[in-house]
Amino acid sequence: MTDNNNFDLIVIGAGSAGFSAAITAADAQKNVVLVGHGTIGGTCVNVGCVPSKTMIRAAEAVHNAKAAFRFPGLFAKAGIENWQQLTEAKDQLVSDLRQKKYADILPQYPNITYVDNGPASIVDGGVKVKNQTFSAPKIIIATGSRPVIPDIKGINDIPLLDSTALLELKEKPKSLIFVGGGYIGAELAQMMARFGVEVTVVSRSSLLSGAEPEVSQNLSKSFENEGIELVNRVAYKSVAKTNDGIVLTVERFGKTIELSSEHLVITAGRRANSDNMGLEEVGVDLDAKGSIVVNSQMQTSNKNIYGAGDVTNRDQFVYMAAYGAKLAVKNAILGENNSYDNSTMPWVVFTDPQVAGVGLSEAQAKEAGFEVKTSVLPMDEVPRALAARNTNGLIKLIADKKTDKLLGGQIIAHEGADSIQTLVMALKASMTATDLGATIFPYLTTVEGLKLAAQTFDMDISKLSCCAG
Repeated sequence: MTDNNNFDLIVIGAGSAGFSAAITAADAQKNVVLVGHGTIGGTCVNVGCVPSKTMIRAAEAVHNAKAAFRFPGLFAKAGIENWQQLTEAKDQLVSDLRQKKYADILPQYPNITYVDNGPASIVDGGVKVKNQTFSAPKIIIATGSRPVIPDIKGINDIPLLDSTALLELKEKPKSLIFVGGGYIGAELAQMMARFGVEVTVVSRSSLLSGAEPEVSQNLSKSFENEGIELVNRVAYKSVAKTNDGIVLTVERFGKTIELSSEHLVITAGRRANSDNMGLEEVGVDLDAKGSIVVNSQMQTSNKNIYGAGDVTNRDQFVYMAAYGAKLAVKNAILGENNSYDNSTMPWVVFTDPQVAGVGLSEAQAKEAGFEVKTSVLPMDEVPRALAARNTNGLIKLIADKKTDKLLGGQIIAHEGADSIQTLVMALKASMTATDLGATIFPYLTTVEGLKLAAQTFDMDISKLSCCAG
């Protein structure tokens, strides 16, 4: 078969964004070609969200047992009895979810033609996959991203681990240096430290530099309390392999520092998979990082080509990839005119304490021209945290000083991730801080902290009795 012209849409990429696009089109009775390359399912299920979060939970179980001493009279301990058994269970979970959520889905959509022998390139007349050319009036590119290798002298001459390779280690390492203190580096570094690995995190700025300063500082203190060494605000000089392992040389405040470990883990961000697809030849613009530039309708500079997911200059979260892909399909072939809206997009970092946020940060709100007021509530003012004897963390809310309207917020707390959606709904409903502070919340929950943080704008909540607000 060399020519196929009876399709309404071609989707390149069989990860979460690609599947979302293909299924959305198929549900609308459109004929779709879905082109895959590599393992079906993409980053999240195979090498990202699923394997990392199950291993993070395992590390948390070890840590929580050791932390039982927070409660007087308790003692417990836990550790790794069989590393291979632990990682095999992780691999089985990945395999099961990949089969259930991706491979088994395809037979339910006879109007999706799956082609799994990519890579694909865009040519005159459509999309070429080896000796096959598929034609359709619209194309959606959803090819994802890959880890970035930073430009450090000698880095191409040493064995490296990225987030994928780290999760595939057959033996537990003794020591690790993480290059990069973003959300991927933070999650995996703490995970490995809790498994008993000596961990150093090196970064150009601070840990989770994109979070509120109070949040970044709190998480940094938590890491240091768990024995994780943080070496921030550095300039990378070189890296080399020695008989003892890897040596990374950095400069910090004018002083040269040598750091050594068994492995070097690169967690310095990700880059779009946009290479060798012929995008320039068909007029698809890329930004400086190689990401496909899309407008608010997910359309590229070529009116017949759309993008979705990590390959674009949009948010790199799996749920936003799926959301953007649905919009792309509706706009490309269903005649709609939907706009990408991330104004109430929640985000979570699965460290412990967990970090989560939504809306504008204080700096972003000021940059947007708002006269800002903020509320910072330490978790030792939240009864749930006191009862759990885990008061590490805080909640920060941002509001418009003139209107009292909530603009955003971040939380760092042991159970913070499951609380952020309440703030999402508050922002979506255009609630004021006063509205949120007057809302009834269940007592002895972490999410009650949002109510208390909202009340902190106008009162000293330490003067209130329990439930008095």
